[in-house]
Amino acid sequence: MDTPLPNNFPQICSESALTCEDCTAETARHLAAVCKGLRGKAIGQLFVQIYTNPACAPMHKRFTEHYLAVSAVVAAIPATLEEAIPARREVMSARPRAIAAVA
Repeated sequence: MDTPLPNNFPQICSESALTCEDCTAETARHLAAVCKGLRGKAIGQLFVQIYTNPACAPMHKRFTEHYLAVSAVVAAIPATLEEAIPARREVMSARPRAIAAVA
């Protein structure tokens, strides 16, 4: 029978000089950039899928706070870009082009 591996995930983080706050904040920033518009339960479900170690569970609330803060900023970016880009105009008429076959 195989023996389970020791549960030392938080030790690995501390050995890497990675705090729980930094880890969850960075992950929340990336998630907000990729998965826009998530709400309560969806954010929580993703946290549980990303952070499977029970030692990470206390950071659930901070992860959600970081996601929502960054998500608000990311949501404002496309609106700013849309204002800067002029609206496309529809082509009303186009002149036909001559096409020649070359053999």
